[in-house]
Amino acid sequence: MPKVCANLTWLFTELPMIARPHAAAQAGFGAVEVLFPYDENAADLGNAIAQAGVELALINCPPPNYADPHGPRGFAAVPGEQARFQQAFRRALRYAGALGAQRVHIMAGVAEGAEARQIFIENLRWAAEFAPKQALTIEPINRIDMPGYFLCDYDQAADILREVAVNNLHLQFDAYHAHRITGDVIGTWEKTGHLVRHVQVAGFPGRHEPVGSDIDYKAFFACLRRDGYDGWISGEYTPAGDTGAGLEWLKTC
Repeated sequence: MPKVCANLTWLFTELPMIARPHAAAQAGFGAVEVLFPYDENAADLGNAIAQAGVELALINCPPPNYADPHGPRGFAAVPGEQARFQQAFRRALRYAGALGAQRVHIMAGVAEGAEARQIFIENLRWAAEFAPKQALTIEPINRIDMPGYFLCDYDQAADILREVAVNNLHLQFDAYHAHRITGDVIGTWEKTGHLVRHVQVAGFPGRHEPVGSDIDYKAFFACLRRDGYDGWISGEYTPAGDTGAGLEWLKTC
C-alpha cells in the first residue's frame, strides 16, 4: 500500500486549516504536510493532526516575507542572512517538535554564485549538527516558477549533499519541478532516487492532479515501487475543482 500524503497548504482549501487533517484522513491519506504552519496555533494544529490519526510528514522553514505569498522562499543560500537563517531554523524546530513533523525542508532562497553555494553548505551543515535528530531536506525548484531560486538543478543538489556529508539531510523530489528542470522525471529519479526521502507530485501543465498530464505518473510510480521507495508520496497541486473529486490518482500509485 503506497504511503500517500496531502499537502494541506494546497489541498482541502475549501476548509479551514484546522479541519483539513480530518478531511485528508477521510479521503485515505496517511499523512499531511503543511508548507508554512507558522500562522497557526501549534497546539491546536497538532491536536487536529493527532485526532485525525495522520502523521505530519514535512514542514518548510519560515519564508522571508509572509506578506507576499508568491515571493522568494527561504534564505539559506543568501549572503548576509546567516543569523536570520539560524533564527528561522530554530523557529522551525520549535514547530516541528510541537507538531511532530518528521522532516523540515530548508529552502535556499534567491541567490547566485560561489559565495551563495558556500553559505548554503555552511548553513546546511550548521542546521544538521544543531538538530542531529531532526530529518532535513533540500529540494531543487525550477526557475520558471521561482525565478532566481538558488537550488535549481539535481546534479547541483547531489553535489551539495555529498559535500555537506551528514546523515540527517536528504533530497526532496518534486516530480513537477523535475519535469520543468530536466524534462525527464524518470531519468532524474534513476540518477538521484537513492538520495530521496520525500516525494511530491503534481500534473503538468497547470500543476493540477497528477493524472492525464505530460508526466507519465504510471511509469514514475512503477519506478518508485521497483526501487523500494518507502517514503511519503505527497500531492502538492492545485485541485482542478473540489479536492475530493480529484483523488483518483491515489489508486494509481
